[in-house]
This record gives sequence, C-alpha cells and structure tokens, in this order.
Amino acid sequence: MKPIIFLLSFLLTVTANSQDKSPYQLFDKNGKKTTYAKLLKSSEKTEVVLFGEYHNNSIVHWLQLELTKDLAEKKQLVLGAEMLEADNQKQIDQYLKGEINQKQLDSTARLWSNHKTDYKPLVDFAKDNKLPFIATNIPRRYASTVFKKGIEELEKLPEEEKAWIAPLPMEYDANLPGYAGMMKMMGEHTSPNMPKAQAIKDATMAYFIVKNLQPNAVFLHYNGTYHSDNFEGISWYLKKSKSDLKILTIATVEQKDISKLEKEHLNKADFILVIDEDATKTY
Repeated sequence: MKPIIFLLSFLLTVTANSQDKSPYQLFDKNGKKTTYAKLLKSSEKTEVVLFGEYHNNSIVHWLQLELTKDLAEKKQLVLGAEMLEADNQKQIDQYLKGEINQKQLDSTARLWSNHKTDYKPLVDFAKDNKLPFIATNIPRRYASTVFKKGIEELEKLPEEEKAWIAPLPMEYDANLPGYAGMMKMMGEHTSPNMPKAQAIKDATMAYFIVKNLQPNAVFLHYNGTYHSDNFEGISWYLKKSKSDLKILTIATVEQKDISKLEKEHLNKADFILVIDEDATKTY
C-alpha cells in the first residue's frame, strides 16, 4: 500500500510542476536556485545594488519596480539609472519636485524611446516617495566622441562639461575580459576606441554612484546587464574608487529552459535572473 501511495504522490507532484508556469527563476552565482526573498534580504545588507537588465524585457522591468518598492520599505534608497544622462540631472530634479510635468521633461531631457513603459514607473516612484533619482550616464555625444576620436579628446572639454563625466584621466584596463571580449566579438578591424567608449560610460556611472552615496542607504542602480556582468564594468570602477564598498550585482539572461542555469552564465553576478526567452518584449 505504501509504495502505491508514494507513487501517486510522486505523480501528483510531477503533474503539478509541469503545469506550474513561471516567467523567471533566480539563481545564485554558483547556479543554485534561490528566491526573491533572499534577493531582497541580501539587497538590504549592501550599499549598492547594480540591477543589470535587458532593455526591452518586460519581466525584468516589472521585477526592478517590485524590488524598488519592497526595498524602500526596509531601507532608505537613492535611485539611479544608465538611461538618464548626467547633463539632464537638472530636468530630472525639476520633475521630481513637480516644477515641470512629463511633457516638459520629454521635451527637455533625452529620454529613451521606452521611457514611458519601462523607466517612468521607477522615476515616478522616486517622485511619489521623495527619493533622489540620479542621472548617472555620460552624455551620449561624449561617448561618441571617444569612439570616433579617442578618450584624449575629452580633455578639450570646458570644465563645466567635464563635470558630467568621470574625472580625467580615466583608468582603463584593456585586458578586462568584458572589454577584451568586445574587441574579439567585433573583429580585428574594430577600433580600440570601442571598448573605451564603453569604459567611459562604466566609469561615469560608477563616479556618480559614489558621489551620491548616503549613510545607511542603498543606492539601487538600473543598467544594461553588460555594464555589470562578471563583476566588471561599473562594479570594477566602483571598487577602484572605494575598495571597501559593499556591492550586490544582478545579471539578466534569457533561456529556453529556466529550470537550470546554463554553464556560460555561472559566476556572472551575485544573483542571476533567468527569464523565459518567450517573455514579452517592450520594443
């Protein structure tokens, strides 16, 4: 009788699991399944959270907002994002204070095309809860200058404009796997300025994160996952600036099967968010 009961119980469990649909699964860096509750608890204990995203993935944007809301109940927050450029900080602050409306922000700041669906909810949460929201990224025209003419060209900028980028000269390690991999991926004819243009973004985001740290608060930063994968990019520059800074990284990946982390994604971040590749895209 007992074997029959065990078999029935097993079959019911398998059936239930096969019918249980979920769009994502969290893993730790070693590939062990973990939970949102553990992610939230770990986020409470750090100083900086780098939430790496796929820019067009609806699930990651939903989870970013949920983590922001839940973490705000536990800790004082400072929010910041790659998607907002440092020279637009004045307009962001005006919007947060209610001095300009969304239409005015749209016309005065260089917002991404998916701002309304993917980032406005985060900015509005900051506005509603009187939280700082920091525009951390380098103005795109300067990143373009680095790609076309080299990082030395930034030295020619007026001092006022240099305030919108990481302090120069910028430390750069071309042998970091992320930057070296970029060169390899793009082919032998790729300009060595390409990874430098990526690095100036990473360095600038790290600079504005450190500049806006607050005691007993968590800086929750939203960025493309490549900017913080493998504990490089922003994370590397943060450690260069403040070696004892406590940082938690979240990487986003997409897989056909979310039940097991693929080997190539091991050690990509403290937490790896695996999303079903069929999840809806916002653009």
